[in-house]
Amino acid sequence: MEQKLIVSPSPHVHSGDTIEKNMYNVLIALIPAFLVALYVFRLDALIITASAVLFCVGFEYLIVKYILKKTPTVADGSAIITGVLLAFNVPSDLPLWILALGSLFAIGVVKLSFGGLGNNIFNPAIAGRIFLLISFPAQMTTWPAAATAATTDAISSATVLGNLKLAPEALPSLQAMFLGTEAGSLGEISALALLIGLVYLLWKKTITWHIPLSIMATVALFTGVLYAFDPIALYHPLIHLFSGGLMLGAIFMATDYVTSPMTRKGMLIYGVGIGFVTVAIRLWGAYPEGVSFAILLMNALTPLINNYSSPKRFGEVVKHA
Repeated sequence: MEQKLIVSPSPHVHSGDTIEKNMYNVLIALIPAFLVALYVFRLDALIITASAVLFCVGFEYLIVKYILKKTPTVADGSAIITGVLLAFNVPSDLPLWILALGSLFAIGVVKLSFGGLGNNIFNPAIAGRIFLLISFPAQMTTWPAAATAATTDAISSATVLGNLKLAPEALPSLQAMFLGTEAGSLGEISALALLIGLVYLLWKKTITWHIPLSIMATVALFTGVLYAFDPIALYHPLIHLFSGGLMLGAIFMATDYVTSPMTRKGMLIYGVGIGFVTVAIRLWGAYPEGVSFAILLMNALTPLINNYSSPKRFGEVVKHA
């Protein structure tokens, strides 16, 4: 019997990583932030998170099966992560019909219209959040007081970044910002919980340090220089690091495999860009928060960064002017 030698393309050694394994590692890393959200916002946190996941998974299943006529891909975990991250980026009392629209936009427009996982240009959860912020600004910037606060009236409570420009005397302590007991989007309030998730992802080698740490270092350096010349709360580096969606965006959304650069050099450029734009919007823009806009902008620049930072192919002739 004739024996045939079959040569397949590289890689020939598999690391053991799969899409599902990495996706569920991210979900595990989000558990500490979810537990803090449950403690601070009680049942509302569970309702918003569960609803967003059901909306995203349901829309992906229906669109893939009945519109695209393909085998549904919800088992890979990506739709679940999109749902959780979208929930973590909205107020805990957001009406569910608005959340459903954001989920449909994230999955149907941003993800599946580009070809599904691996082909989308922008991070679906971030794009969904910005869509909701532009479409429903009042609902997306009305923050219920934390259930752990001294008063739990239905009256909305300003976020740290909201007070930073308008009422710096009302800012909570750095400890409160770090632990997470203040108003804000559901999953962004505890820097400690998010950092625990970062340690887990680094330990599991699901992500590398380049993107999250370059973002945080850029924010700290940019605001630190300003604070050295004018030591006011608006420029305090720790306030910018511990408040808003910086940690959530830097650790869980900017590191999205599909929409971030492939090389380490590119990741550093990408992270520095996100950090710089975030601070610029926070300090001089119309919105108190700028992380989502910064990540979306750098998502658009990722192909250019990849082209600039990719190593030269072996044997490639470099043309000199």
